[in-house]
Amino acid sequence: MTGPLTGLHALVTGAGRGIGAVIARTLAGAGADVTLLGRSRADLDSVAAELGAVRRNCQVADVADAESVRIAVAAARAAVGPITLLVNNAGQALSAPLGTTSEALWQSMLSVNLTGTFLCMRECLPDMLQAGFGRIVNIASTAGLVGYPYVSAYCASKHGVIGLTRAVALETARRNITVNAVCPGYTDTDLVRTAVANITAKTGRGAAQALEELVAHNPQRRLVTPEEVADTVRWLCLRSSASITGQSVAVAGGEVM
Repeated sequence: MTGPLTGLHALVTGAGRGIGAVIARTLAGAGADVTLLGRSRADLDSVAAELGAVRRNCQVADVADAESVRIAVAAARAAVGPITLLVNNAGQALSAPLGTTSEALWQSMLSVNLTGTFLCMRECLPDMLQAGFGRIVNIASTAGLVGYPYVSAYCASKHGVIGLTRAVALETARRNITVNAVCPGYTDTDLVRTAVANITAKTGRGAAQALEELVAHNPQRRLVTPEEVADTVRWLCLRSSASITGQSVAVAGGEVM
């Protein structure tokens, strides 16, 4: 298989389901070799089986644990070669008013969403520096660009991802490495379906009404599709996207401008 990403090795975290799985398929479709990283071997193997003729590798790891990340990245490098594309997609989203946000919930959001992004960047960046080429795409959220009520910990973690993205983009600006964030709005994934179920359980509203509340944030009055997010990631990974760095690209139907 050949394509615009042929010869590049992409590591995608949270690749066993949802947006991460679609990103893995999209990058493979563009010719990249792909390492899928996540917590469920069965989910990773299922996605890997759909990636066609490219080289693919699966690594089970916890992105919030430094040693787990180090071992997984080293194994991916040994199996497929130096990592030149990194997509930090693994994340969690939990909600609570600030007054009832526990330290455990707070730390969970920071550990997975922010620290996990940092750890994976730190482990993969040396390969890119050695190669003289790299593309890092961090999946943030519109919650990294604006505030939303009842998700203060999630917002804080995603704002942190965007700050980290900007800082590392400047550090690597002269090394042919770009670092960008993609910020989806409400997307048609299990996370949104869980959010709808939570709204229904807490308020007694029907599922359709709960979904309408979420969709109302998007001026196009619809959910973003995972494919739209994945196509944006693919674009940022292209060799021809070399001038785009330090950016936070909202994929949200005009919700954030």
